[in-house]
Amino acid sequence: MPSSQAPPAGATAVDPTAVRPDIADARILRVTPVEVRDTLEGLKRDGFSMLLDVGGVDYLEREPRYDVVYHLLRLPTKPAGAAEIGQPERVRVLCGVPGDVPTVPTATDMWPSADWAEREIFDLYGITFAGHPDLRRIQMPDEWEGHPLRKDYPLRGEARERTPRPSFALKSNVAAGTPASGRTAAGLQKQIAEVRARADGHAAPNPLQTKDGKQP
Repeated sequence: MPSSQAPPAGATAVDPTAVRPDIADARILRVTPVEVRDTLEGLKRDGFSMLLDVGGVDYLEREPRYDVVYHLLRLPTKPAGAAEIGQPERVRVLCGVPGDVPTVPTATDMWPSADWAEREIFDLYGITFAGHPDLRRIQMPDEWEGHPLRKDYPLRGEARERTPRPSFALKSNVAAGTPASGRTAAGLQKQIAEVRARADGHAAPNPLQTKDGKQP
């Protein structure tokens, strides 16, 4: 049976999470930036004390454009048997963030482990976490322009996109099947000659070798 998240032929999924059901033992909650703090605090009081991960997603054609995704795990607060430990309870919180004001409150005061994850989302998506103690880039250089995981980010980077493309041959600007030329063609011809010479039982002459067999 085809997935309900599969986009039409030739199209892209605008918001696959809109049709995604709860998965296995994971509940899925959708909230706004105004609601996310109260939601996370309530889940933590309810036993979801472990923040497994925080991630970001860009749905360019959707409003709100971004999702900040929190994965929470409920840990047992009393001795538990193997059956209980083998069936952990998880919650996925999807916080929709608008593209014009991409800001959500930080979760670092509730879970210190959110620190670097929020910095990564800020670095790669440009989403700001209000109240973060040290919000700065973590993967890209400080002087990097733009946020590389945004869907509208230029493939060559914002700085290089403003410069002319090189005139020399690259994989990106030479059509497949174009025959080699110049030094590349000469090198290929030399390799072909050496292979044919070995197949005939004698080595191809070395142009750098003197008559007495020594190298110059």
